[in-house]
Amino acid sequence: MGNFNKVFLLGNLTRDPELRYTPKGMAIAKLGMAINRSWRDESGASKEEVTFVDVDAFGRQAEVVSQYLKKGRPVFIEGRLKLDSWEDKQTNQKRSKLTVVLESFQFVDSGNRPGEDTAAPASAPMRQTPNAAPAMPTPPARPAEEMPPEDDDVPF
Repeated sequence: MGNFNKVFLLGNLTRDPELRYTPKGMAIAKLGMAINRSWRDESGASKEEVTFVDVDAFGRQAEVVSQYLKKGRPVFIEGRLKLDSWEDKQTNQKRSKLTVVLESFQFVDSGNRPGEDTAAPASAPMRQTPNAAPAMPTPPARPAEEMPPEDDDVPF
């Protein structure tokens, strides 16, 4: 039987991304997300819970995330779960933590909040994917009189 490890999360950042570089120059950004859930219980009372998730981004995505995302900003991420395990040096107990490794993301809002000038430029790609070719700019529209005549004998 095959395996499947995919996570989709839509939430708000709980802190500004922390960008670091490995000795070999690989960018790593650590960010925290809060995902809210609201529902009504059987008596009709409104209930709410918040789930906090740590996310790791690598490479160019880590740099983009740290440049354009700030605390409180909503973001949609796609990634995979990863379990880290280690031994606590002070207590010698085994510890573990489940995190999400970012594979792609989308800005959810425009980033134009009052008092902030950290918005992504209009030309910034909305979806970052690993190994994806950069988005090609859309050519400006030409007036109808400049358009070549359409040929109805296109063989496809």
